Amino acid sequence: MSVSVTIESGDGWPVAGAIFTLTDLTGQQAGIAVADDHGVARLESPAPGMYTAIFTAPGFSPSATAVVLSAGRATDLGAVRLDRIATETQLPAPGVWTIDPVHTMVHVSARHAGISAVRGRFTAFGGTIVIGSPVESSTVRVTLQAESVDTASKMRDDHLRSPDFLDVERFPTIEYRGVGLTATGPDKWTLRGELALRGEVRPVDLDLRYLGTDTDPFGTVRCGFQARGQLRREDFAVPFATRLATGVLLVGSTVRIDLDVEAVQGDTLPD
Repeated sequence: MSVSVTIESGDGWPVAGAIFTLTDLTGQQAGIAVADDHGVARLESPAPGMYTAIFTAPGFSPSATAVVLSAGRATDLGAVRLDRIATETQLPAPGVWTIDPVHTMVHVSARHAGISAVRGRFTAFGGTIVIGSPVESSTVRVTLQAESVDTASKMRDDHLRSPDFLDVERFPTIEYRGVGLTATGPDKWTLRGELALRGEVRPVDLDLRYLGTDTDPFGTVRCGFQARGQLRREDFAVPFATRLATGVLLVGSTVRIDLDVEAVQGDTLPD
């Protein structure tokens, strides 16, 4: 016997990661399940009886309902819709927004010798954000010029551009494609995406924080985001693997990504 449910947002999109909890009449937990990417959560083999089903997710108001489970029969609770918690900031208007490279920073960092962090940035890039309706369907496309990596050291930057790392002659660009959002709290989201680096394409998700929308003195509507994520060098066939005598990698295998993004409404940047 099993009991399943599909958990959706108020506008009908699946709420991945939502929690389905079953409690008995004494308030004791009888089971807990996490919704998959389709919003489906399933509990196996609960005992027959009367229960309270509770549905929760970050950024949504909780919901509960009474459930009667019968012996030897699977129960499908159908679709349960959760109302989004109102945010303090207004979401950007649906449509195309163009990333403003003058007011956007793309930072990366990695451990060096296991005892410090080396930080750098990419200085040449561009991209667009398409705010969807509903917002969960939003997409992002960004292209970075690999040779624009800058760590404030010419010798180090030349090495990073070499085949040991970015191999910019063979792979001049780094591409990121974001394909959807999942709410994790008020004004907080997970951006699901894929990164193309050195001819390899791997999933790289970003933790996204929305900072608001406003109009500058010249009449341009702007919105802002902060995003954080990480990748593993070995996932992208980055070969440099020199180790210290202790066995520690000279350059750490994990690369952190820190983004401060400002975008303007429309498909062109202001003059």
